Amino acid sequence: MKTLSKKDTLFTSLMLFSLFFGAGNLIFPPFLGQSAGTAFWPAMIGFILSAVGLPILGVIAVAKSEGLHVLASRVHPMFAMVFTVIIYLAIGPLLGIPRASSLAFEMGVQPFLPNGMKGAGALFLYTFVYFCVAYWLALKPGKLVDRFGKLLTPLLLTLIVLIVVRALFHPFGEPTPPVNSYAKNPFTTGFLEGYFTMDTIAALNFGIVISLTFKQMGMTDKKQVVSSSVRAGVVAVLVLTFIYVMLAYLGSLHGGSTENGAQTLTEIVFTLFGPVGAVLLGLVFTLACLTTSVGLVTSCSQYFAKIVPALSYRMWVTVFAGFSLLVANLGLTKILQVSVPALTAIYPVAILLIVLSFVDHWFGGHRAVYGFATLFVSVVSTTDALMQAGLDVGGIGKFVKSLPFYEVGFSWLVPTGVGLLLGLVFKMVIPHKLTDKQMEGTPAK
Repeated sequence: MKTLSKKDTLFTSLMLFSLFFGAGNLIFPPFLGQSAGTAFWPAMIGFILSAVGLPILGVIAVAKSEGLHVLASRVHPMFAMVFTVIIYLAIGPLLGIPRASSLAFEMGVQPFLPNGMKGAGALFLYTFVYFCVAYWLALKPGKLVDRFGKLLTPLLLTLIVLIVVRALFHPFGEPTPPVNSYAKNPFTTGFLEGYFTMDTIAALNFGIVISLTFKQMGMTDKKQVVSSSVRAGVVAVLVLTFIYVMLAYLGSLHGGSTENGAQTLTEIVFTLFGPVGAVLLGLVFTLACLTTSVGLVTSCSQYFAKIVPALSYRMWVTVFAGFSLLVANLGLTKILQVSVPALTAIYPVAILLIVLSFVDHWFGGHRAVYGFATLFVSVVSTTDALMQAGLDVGGIGKFVKSLPFYEVGFSWLVPTGVGLLLGLVFKMVIPHKLTDKQMEGTPAK
């Protein structure tokens, strides 16, 4: 069996880091640090659990299951198709990719433009060039390790470390008392803030990219692919955690008041570097956004080329790059308006599937356990999302608001537990209920 060298493991880990680390990952930690202030560590631990821990578990879960579709099929084949398509479209051309490109424009290019050139024309020209580059890089996914792990990621990390080192030797403030929800519930607020990086649902996409990368390196044994994914994930976790803590620390020193993390980071960089900071920040944002966009275009194209083989991988890359270009030109504000309710609906289901994949052997992979738990969490999270979007959902909305932990964003926890218990009872009553393995013709364990 082929084994990865330490060098290959390192470069693959850096590729995994670069796929996750987009512009959103740059702007949320500084804003968390600024808002949490003296409650820095409880908020930071919550953020790391959801923004680092869950995504890495997602990569491993998908590698173990040999794809998100297979994992979701443990609920039901129809659910697998619908949920997988929703995940890929949400993290891909509908939200994730356009958000990255439009944010790269607003933070990396727009500040340098004269006032008369900051309109729709400049956005279109930038995003057109941006997606041409993303298209070219995505055409050959086998080269992502060389292009990201060996080139773009080290450059991105060097720029971030430069900002952090400058701040360590030139401190510019002190932590202030926590504000808003960070004052009451810093841990849960930090955990929920990790949702907005979109990395947990991105992990359900990137898991297959990592798995395919290892197979292209000559690995054929499933256990070896999983173990290599774990090793790469551990290194990526350490790098992500270091960067998040440093960026949040900078935010905690900033104090003051800004509307979002992009403004916070901008003010920090300008304080440390002056006008030259604008160029530095522009490079960081552009590289972070581009690497994530390429990873998303690649994973989405690989999936849809598999389920719709009439269109080649190259054609799907063209479709997703082109459609993302159109959505990106709606502007960052409109994209962000729909992202919060969308993530509220999707995230709890993704978390549930990841967790169940690791304890699958405890209940023999019985479909009832997956089914009842997923049904309950889906109803609650979707209702919560509809309410966030301003829609009237009647009595079910009042019921969801009455659930424990609703005020801290975890109204889905108790219903999920009830669903798991019902599934286990159903398993005891009908122990030979078909599982996904049996439906595929393989006897269940």
